[in-house]
Amino acid sequence: MTWVKISLVAVVAAVTAGIALAYWYGMIFNPTPADPVNAASVYDFTLNDIDGNSVKLDKYKGRVVMIVNTASRCGYTPQYEGLQKIYEKYQDRGFVVLGFPANNFMGQEPGTEKEIKEFCTLNYKVTFPMFSKISVTGSDQHPLYGYLTNKKTNPEFGGDISWNFNKFLIGRDGKIVGRFGSKDKPEDLTVTELVEKYLDQQLTVSK
Repeated sequence: MTWVKISLVAVVAAVTAGIALAYWYGMIFNPTPADPVNAASVYDFTLNDIDGNSVKLDKYKGRVVMIVNTASRCGYTPQYEGLQKIYEKYQDRGFVVLGFPANNFMGQEPGTEKEIKEFCTLNYKVTFPMFSKISVTGSDQHPLYGYLTNKKTNPEFGGDISWNFNKFLIGRDGKIVGRFGSKDKPEDLTVTELVEKYLDQQLTVSK
């Protein structure tokens, strides 16, 4: 009976520890706000870049934008290389990648903004705009990601962020036109074909 009691105590301790870790990393008991964010497009948001400077996203109006939640210690971290490649390939046609570091998943982005910038620059030669760390899911979700993921503001491509390196594609008019998961590499044909499709569409300005 003693061994049975010890085993039960060990099981309870392990389950409790697992629940505590899941809570700590925002995997449970940390629901994303259900109410939609009051915004007409991504251009309505202002965030700090990786150096702490305030940036209005309307500065990217007229461009095709890829918004990505990034992390430095993730199995998908090498996608920084692919993101840089497509940024270099298409930037002259009006394409830009915006990286948003987030520590929501298993603590895979623990560094400071300075550390993140150094990591991206030294390891992947990143030159596309990087922003300060934000939360992309859970009760402290940044409003930008509330807008991107809420089904009321983004009925076609909404839904919770599944992991690091989810990708949203924004057309020249600020509308969300596509979404790709973590497993979709930036240089995959399905991704680049959609990027090219919307690069080919010129923005029509109303008179």
